[in-house]
Amino acid sequence: MRECRLDDLLKIGPIHFSSAHPLTPLQALFPRGLRAAGSGGETIQQTMERLPAGTRRLAVQLRSPIPVEVLWDVLTDYAHLADFIPNLSSSELVMRDGPTVRLQQVGSQQLMGLRFSAQVLLELREFKPDGMLLFEMLKGDFRRFEGSWQVRELPEGSSLLYELTVQGCLGMPIALIEERLRDDLSSNLYAVEQEAKRRWTA
Repeated sequence: MRECRLDDLLKIGPIHFSSAHPLTPLQALFPRGLRAAGSGGETIQQTMERLPAGTRRLAVQLRSPIPVEVLWDVLTDYAHLADFIPNLSSSELVMRDGPTVRLQQVGSQQLMGLRFSAQVLLELREFKPDGMLLFEMLKGDFRRFEGSWQVRELPEGSSLLYELTVQGCLGMPIALIEERLRDDLSSNLYAVEQEAKRRWTA
């Protein structure tokens, strides 16, 4: 089993996901409750669960007036994700076979005053009728990195849910990066919504 390097700490979730509970409300996924965080007058629901062996399960959810179709188009615009996702330097579509997609991504992040970068190969599965985009890491320095994006139609707009399960490599101080994980997930959610809003109102 491999030991963790400093640059491994970079893979803190710019854009990727696979859910073991498709189409399940956030409250059912995390019955222990949610934490509310706000930015610019908006409120986002956020929670984290500590699992054995250095594994963390996180989720964030945002309500938005933007139609589901617009949010979906932004999520699946793989070649342009790096244009608006924080800390994502590049995103390259390397394979598509129907609803199955593979992406090569490079993330870049400031850590302890230094900038580091890392690559990851992801496989994504699109379930457009359900508004679900699942992902898992095929190559990378985490032992486990998977999750999902999900968009749902609401009476007044839509909801956007981002869920991640991550297990660090040996030696990774996962407890020290919990807040970074929370911040990155929230930032990704807001970034997707803002890009969708820009396209919707253009």
